[in-house]
Amino acid sequence: MIIEFEEKMLELIDARIESASDDELFAGGYLRGHISLSVANCEEQGINDIDILKSHINDSLEKAKSELSPADRIIVAELWDELQHA
Repeated sequence: MIIEFEEKMLELIDARIESASDDELFAGGYLRGHISLSVANCEEQGINDIDILKSHINDSLEKAKSELSPADRIIVAELWDELQHA
């Protein structure tokens, strides 16, 4: 189930590539890494619950927030929110 969620998220990110701004391309690439890493961690732990996966992704983004400027954090957060509601 989490693999399907990952595939959906990555497909949504990929579908935006042609029309995305540079900021959106950055946010998409950044999110891809956090999504895939969180999925791999959940698989290792035997977790199949999407809500738990989303929590792992949110935690991963929170832990890495110092990597981004405040403006980039907003762009990433907005894209992540949009993807979750797609």
